[in-house]
Amino acid sequence: MDFDALRRSPDTEGDGLWAWDAADRLILDEAGAWLAGAGDGEVVVIGDTHGALALGAVDRGARDVRVHQDALLGERAIAANAARAGLADAVRIAPFDAGLVASARLVLLRLPRSLDALDETARLVAEHAADDVVVVAGGRIKHMTLAMNDVLRRHFGRLDVTHARQKSRVLVAREPVRPTEPSPWPARARDDELGLAVVAHGGVFAGSGVDIGTRALLAHLGEVADAADVDEVIDLACGTGVVAAWLAERMPRAHVRALDQSAAAVASARATAEANGVADRVTAERADGLESVPDATTRLVALNPPFHSGAAVTTALAERLFADAGRALAPGGTLVAVWNSHLRYRPALERLVGPTRQLGRTPKFTVTASTRR
Repeated sequence: MDFDALRRSPDTEGDGLWAWDAADRLILDEAGAWLAGAGDGEVVVIGDTHGALALGAVDRGARDVRVHQDALLGERAIAANAARAGLADAVRIAPFDAGLVASARLVLLRLPRSLDALDETARLVAEHAADDVVVVAGGRIKHMTLAMNDVLRRHFGRLDVTHARQKSRVLVAREPVRPTEPSPWPARARDDELGLAVVAHGGVFAGSGVDIGTRALLAHLGEVADAADVDEVIDLACGTGVVAAWLAERMPRAHVRALDQSAAAVASARATAEANGVADRVTAERADGLESVPDATTRLVALNPPFHSGAAVTTALAERLFADAGRALAPGGTLVAVWNSHLRYRPALERLVGPTRQLGRTPKFTVTASTRR
C-alpha cells in the first residue's frame, strides 16, 4: 500500500499534519497474521484518522471492513481515500454502537489520548465482539501511558505489549471480560455553579466537567444574549452542549442549534439537552462548522474553538471556523468567542468576521464579540 498517496482533505491540511504515521504501519504489521485469516466482515477499525488502517487492512486481505471515526472530516477523508484507491466497496463507515463491533474477531484501534474514550471503546468491544476477538491497539509512545494498559486489563483477560518501533508501540488485548454491570457511559454530573446537568461520552473534551474556557465564555455571553432579539442561536463546536443548554435556559424564546463535527459530542449534546429539560428547543447536529447554515442568515453564534488536530496544535481550525461564521452571519450579526489569550486571534477575527471588541480577559482566556460588517 502506498501510504503517501493518502490525503487529509477535506480535513485540515498544514505543516506537521499527516494522513498517517509510523503507528499505523506498526498496527498493521502486528495484526498481519490475523488480517490474513480474517473473514469478510470480521475486521473493525476504530479511530483511524484518514484511512491508513482501514485501507491497509483491505490491502492485506480484509473485506467489508467496518470503520468508525469520531471526527466528520476524518470520516469524509477515509471515504475519499477509499474512493481514490478504488476500494470504496471494501470499507463501511459505521456509528459507534454495538453494531460496530458485533461478532468482530479483529479490532484495529488507534489509541485515543483520553482514558475515558479508551474505556468506553474497550467496554463496547468486550461486550459485543466475538469471544475470540483480538484488539491490536497502537499509538505514538509520547502519547501513551501505563494507565492505558490498566484500562485494557479491566476489559480483557490478556494483554501483551510489543516492542517499540519508530517511536510507536502496540498493545494486543484478548480474552474479553463480558461486563455484568450497566455501562457508565455516557457519564453524568451536575455543575452546581451553572445549575446544569452535563452528560458526556468518553471522547468529548472536558468530559462531564465544564472547562475553564467555557466558564469564561458564559461569564460574558449573557450580556450579548440578553440584548439579542433572535429566534435562533448557534453553539458552534458545541462539545457536551453545556453552552447550548445554558442558552436555551437563558433565551426561552429562541431555538438553539448545537453543531460539532464529533459524533461523540453531538450524542453528548443531545443527552445534555434532555437532562436539562430543553431538548424541545435544542437541535444537535453533526456538521463541518456551519456548513448547514446558508450565507448571511444567522445573527448570533457562540464559539469555544478547538486548537488541536489530533496531537498537533494548530490555529488553522479556529480560523476556519471564524471564516465560516463570517460567511453565515447576517450583517450586524455577532460571533462571541473565547480563546487562549496567547493565541492573539483578534486580528483574524477582525479580518474574517468584522469589528471586534473585548468582553473580558484573563491571563489565560480572552472573550470577544465580533460584528459582521
